[in-house]
Amino acid sequence: MPVPDDGAPDLSSAVLHSGPDGDEPAPSTAAPLPSRAQIVETFGKHPAQYWGLEAPGVITRLPPGAPGIALTFDFCGGPGGSGYDQALLDALRQRHIPATLFLNSRWMAANPATTRQLAADPLFEVANHGTSHKPLSTTGNTAYGISGTRNVAEVYDEIMPNDEALAGVIGKRPRYFRPGTAYMDDVATDILGALGVKPVGFSINGDGGATFPAAVVAKEVGKARAGDVVICHGNHPNGGTAEGVKQAVDKFLAAGMSFAHLP
Repeated sequence: MPVPDDGAPDLSSAVLHSGPDGDEPAPSTAAPLPSRAQIVETFGKHPAQYWGLEAPGVITRLPPGAPGIALTFDFCGGPGGSGYDQALLDALRQRHIPATLFLNSRWMAANPATTRQLAADPLFEVANHGTSHKPLSTTGNTAYGISGTRNVAEVYDEIMPNDEALAGVIGKRPRYFRPGTAYMDDVATDILGALGVKPVGFSINGDGGATFPAAVVAKEVGKARAGDVVICHGNHPNGGTAEGVKQAVDKFLAAGMSFAHLP
């Protein structure tokens, strides 16, 4: 699943410090999170046992019996990947389809006004797609040619700067995290749990990293059934994602299928 490169982010102050209405977010009353040093001390000597798309605890499907499909869209950022698929989001809004949008810090820095607009739309839930769009590894594993984080400290650094940036936009911490490429090891998912975040994968790869033409997107997304979590991308407006998703969603709606946010 091709992804944009993993260059360092440039988090704009507009994204870091503005709430949905441009105000400073209210101070949080939640219990303090573990610090970077505490995460390193707690997890630094834990050997990873799993590397892939379905580490223990990763959400890949909705709970048993869930009647709908969860649509999720990654906004990856970086050179060639900081576009905004207006047609895709318009299609979802016109059909009142809820979706979870995973925003990377590089995409947010390139699109601060659009980030605030998406965060303010109750149809969408905004989630964390990482700081530098790296696979979440504690040993430097790679996925699709992208080098992952190399140790526990880098796992923390991939999660928390963008977590803080998103909290500054939406006024609360994001509930979900999906790393670049969606690859994680089991220690990384434990770290996410310690930080109070749910790791998310997928059960249906809808657009092949925004490389599939519309007909293939329609076919792949159309394979979803109740309980599936579909991954597509919202940062490639010249690709086939918008048209393919629209075609699939229209067929689902005609068949009486519903759509849901992540649990």
